[in-house]
Amino acid sequence: MIAKIGRSENLYGALAYNNLKVEKENGQILFTNKIIETLNGAYTVAQLTQSFEPYLIANRNTQYHTLHISLNPDPKDKVSDDKYREMAQEYMREMGYGEQPFVVFKHTDIDRSHIHIVSVCVDEQGKKISDKFEKMRSMNVCRELERKHHLIPATDKERNQTGKVFRPVDYRAGDVKSQIASVIRHLPNYYQFQTLGEYNALLSLFNITTEKVEGELHGKAQQGLLYIPLDEKGERAGHPFKASLFGKNAGLPALELHFTKCKTTLKDTSTKQTLQSAVTIALQSTNNEQAFKKQLGGQGINVVVRRNDAGRIYGITFIDHNSKSVWNGSRLSKELSANTFNDYWNNNIKADIKETAKPQKRSVTPNDTNELPAEQPHHFFDFLNTEPKQEDGLIEAFGGLLIPDAQGEDYEEQDFVNKMKKKRKRQRGQR
Repeated sequence: MIAKIGRSENLYGALAYNNLKVEKENGQILFTNKIIETLNGAYTVAQLTQSFEPYLIANRNTQYHTLHISLNPDPKDKVSDDKYREMAQEYMREMGYGEQPFVVFKHTDIDRSHIHIVSVCVDEQGKKISDKFEKMRSMNVCRELERKHHLIPATDKERNQTGKVFRPVDYRAGDVKSQIASVIRHLPNYYQFQTLGEYNALLSLFNITTEKVEGELHGKAQQGLLYIPLDEKGERAGHPFKASLFGKNAGLPALELHFTKCKTTLKDTSTKQTLQSAVTIALQSTNNEQAFKKQLGGQGINVVVRRNDAGRIYGITFIDHNSKSVWNGSRLSKELSANTFNDYWNNNIKADIKETAKPQKRSVTPNDTNELPAEQPHHFFDFLNTEPKQEDGLIEAFGGLLIPDAQGEDYEEQDFVNKMKKKRKRQRGQR
């Protein structure tokens, strides 16, 4: 089980977000502690807020007074409502919040049930409850709850799930928005790419693409970005989502800053030369596209080829999971442009390309000219954590991604909060 602890100054927003799940029959209130009871057992947000007001009135110094905690068991764990109630009470008690008012919500709108707990971190005198070593204490409590309630340990899951940190979008599984969010939230943090085309090549491995939209608002030109789910064939498999639904880091302005930063970082790096050599050797030692992709795939390099309706190759991009960088073929070398590969694979015209350097620490798979099986483009997940000694920080960061089946519910909550802010701004403007 993994616990996530969020803090904010918006108690109403946290309660409203969770209560909306209840109203839409995608959730229920499992348990309340020190909450004023109602006659029928149902609550409005205003009724829930009343029980917290004395604590917030007494508080004068703590800005982020609201706690929003989620407890996420492994999807394979079958947790009853009674067990959820018991675990919520034990968790809050061990974390020092057992005497606080809190509400336990169960969410059932995705394929794994989990609970959210809303409370405040100031006591009746308005004093902040200590959060020292909170992360470590929370992990220890989760391990104890796993042992006591016979749950699948999250530590075992993390060790065995490095290939599932990022998962391709499956439009048939539902909740496509959250699936997209769980991918795009983290890719720019770990991968370097210099253009929207290179970003799209990387996203294609996750069955996602983007599309730039342009228009005019109040006489000013506007640009936006849409995220679109794809099926296994790379064709659209659902309606598009505005980038704004996933936070500002998913939009064009943030991505353009990332492009600029990566151009500087990758300008004089040896990564380019090493990748160029690996691609050149693979091109010289293979006779067809599948063998070429298989050879590079064995070295942790994915190849994304773009064709027009006539089958002509007009783009080729290389995704190097060893250096976490994405390169358009022509950016690597003019001799590795799309035209080179189109001439060879479509017209059997092989270019005479000179090898510039030998690949560093990469084995070359001998060419297999026999019939090859269908390409498995998602094997690259095995390369996300290939150097644990040098990437301890990366692996530690992945701890935040390893929520069972990473559904990204935080984005839905943030979207709800953003809508509330916009609504308040409109109301103030009308006044």
